[in-house]
Amino acid sequence: MKTTLLMIVVALVAMFGYVTLYTVDEAEQAIVVQFGEPIGDVVDEPGLKFKLPWQNVRYFDKRLLVWDGDVTQIPTLGREFILVDTTARWRITDPLLFLTSVRDEAGARTRLDDIVDSVVRDMVSSTELEEIVRSKDWEVDVDELEDPALAERSDVNLQKQPKLGRELLEAGILERARDSMPDLGIELDDVRIKRVNYIESVRRQVESRMTAERQSIAERFRSEGRGRSQEILGNMERDLRRIRSEAARDAEKIRGEADAEATRIYGEAFGADAEFYAFFRTLESYRALGENSTLMLKADSDFFRYLEKAQVQ
Repeated sequence: MKTTLLMIVVALVAMFGYVTLYTVDEAEQAIVVQFGEPIGDVVDEPGLKFKLPWQNVRYFDKRLLVWDGDVTQIPTLGREFILVDTTARWRITDPLLFLTSVRDEAGARTRLDDIVDSVVRDMVSSTELEEIVRSKDWEVDVDELEDPALAERSDVNLQKQPKLGRELLEAGILERARDSMPDLGIELDDVRIKRVNYIESVRRQVESRMTAERQSIAERFRSEGRGRSQEILGNMERDLRRIRSEAARDAEKIRGEADAEATRIYGEAFGADAEFYAFFRTLESYRALGENSTLMLKADSDFFRYLEKAQVQ
């Protein structure tokens, strides 16, 4: 009997503790709500807390929360239609005001959709595209570009210095969004543009224009290459003609010198022994005749003189 009574008492105590005790985490803050209305102050100290059984507890995150906007199509000041993807970081600073104004995080994100998207649209539509994608201290040395063809693009001015720049644009969006935000109990900590791109139809036009420009630049390079090739071939042909001319001249000079030397040697040989020289020259003539050579000569021709002597001997 006592055991049963003890178990009943323990169960009642546990049930009472379940409906009256609650815990607050270090990353949370809580508000006790009675019949839909907040009671007391915000509980932001972590630990075990007490409430009445008919009261409820609403928890709110202390940490930075993420807001991601929808990808929005916006025209720039230069009438280029672009897709802008924006993100922001925010936190709940006044849970009581937050609870009475937007109720929960879903309601807060809905209000942020309206406020931040509106400010982004206004700021982007009044800004040039170069200001959106470049920073204020953005500089380009055209002479040091790896691809010199980039300096000749007609759709962008690489040397134009941004007046505002991406960072200052985002800072302006953050400031205006904070000013436009009513009392919601939240603080907008940061706003960033994650991605900027042309819409599909404009992107195709830009890609086509870039392709045409690249093809034009490539054709110009090919034309310059062909001109340079013709110049090199012309120089090579001129050098070849000069080399051949000099070689032919040197060959004629060498042949002349060789003939002169041969004539001198023949002259010296003829002067030393005219009969032997005549004999030697005749033998060379015999050697030059082929096996099937036919000559029409007189019987008393000097060409047979040494042959006749050889037969007599």
